[in-house]
Amino acid sequence: MRETVRAGIIGTGFMGRVHARAARLAGARVTGVAGSGLAKAQQAAPLLGADQAYATGAELIESGDVDVVHICTPNHLHAPLALAALDRGLAVVCEKPLATDAATAALLADRAAGAVATVPFVYRFHAMVREARQRVAAGDIGRISVIQGSYLQDWLLRPEDDNWRADPAVGGPSRTFADIGSHWCDLAEFVTGDRITAVSAQTAVVIDERASNAPVLTEDVAIVQFRTAAGAVGTVTTSQVAPGRKNRLFLEISGAAASLAFDQEQPELLWLGRREGSSTLVRDPETLSAAARPYSPLPAGHAQGYHDCFDAFVADTYTALRGERPDGLPTFADGARAALICDAVLASAGTGRWTEV
Repeated sequence: MRETVRAGIIGTGFMGRVHARAARLAGARVTGVAGSGLAKAQQAAPLLGADQAYATGAELIESGDVDVVHICTPNHLHAPLALAALDRGLAVVCEKPLATDAATAALLADRAAGAVATVPFVYRFHAMVREARQRVAAGDIGRISVIQGSYLQDWLLRPEDDNWRADPAVGGPSRTFADIGSHWCDLAEFVTGDRITAVSAQTAVVIDERASNAPVLTEDVAIVQFRTAAGAVGTVTTSQVAPGRKNRLFLEISGAAASLAFDQEQPELLWLGRREGSSTLVRDPETLSAAARPYSPLPAGHAQGYHDCFDAFVADTYTALRGERPDGLPTFADGARAALICDAVLASAGTGRWTEV
């Protein structure tokens, strides 16, 4: 791998800007950007710090001017672009869902074997998440009995709120669960080291028609019961129509000895619960475990957040390009895992029965 990584960004929206910023901070040169057309890419190039604009993602992939491609497009384009980049021998960072169905996601994970191919499950990169994971692994909370939580947003609360994600031809057959439930399930499995093995799900469309005047076919809400390989049970509620909730991912894990709770909107804190009393651990690199400390670069009292997590994720991806293996780096295998759970949730909601993952 060359000394300076050459990064290409496919997608000019919010996530494209986030990816480009993180790539530059990791020491990469953003050599190209592609959008829905050349004009969009030319407009975005100075905002993303890109050297050149390309009319299509395929053109950027075939240019020979990139080492890693960041795919930040609508969901239906993820799989074809990722496959094209892998075929070209490029490293790939692909937004989730990795594909709009589990079979295609599994194919991508198989094709990515031996390559650097990652998915931005960036909540793994909060220092307090790493601290929680370390404490679970060390046996501090004992055998886990219950895993529960939610991921709530309100950005699609009203009928006039609309987005390409609401179109199943573009966003896929699941919206809320594929978009944010995937993050929650990945985080729960990452922290506990345990896997969801069966689900019982309900979904609901709350807004029947949006600004596009097309009937809404993908869920606004999904509520899922589950059980795990180690015998824990759990629930998760996901919603994009929860008034006042902007991006509230909450995870609580109850064990025989203690409980842990993490709230993504208060990421400096980790709640620790015991029968004898509860306490709140505040992020401080001086007191965190060795596993969490690398993800806590700022001194205590200097709040870290979403950008810091994303920057750490991209930095670890580029570290992998140099042949190292950062702990906890989410790969295409993790993206395929999320798609598998999502397919099981949709199947369960459709039949009303428990469904194996």
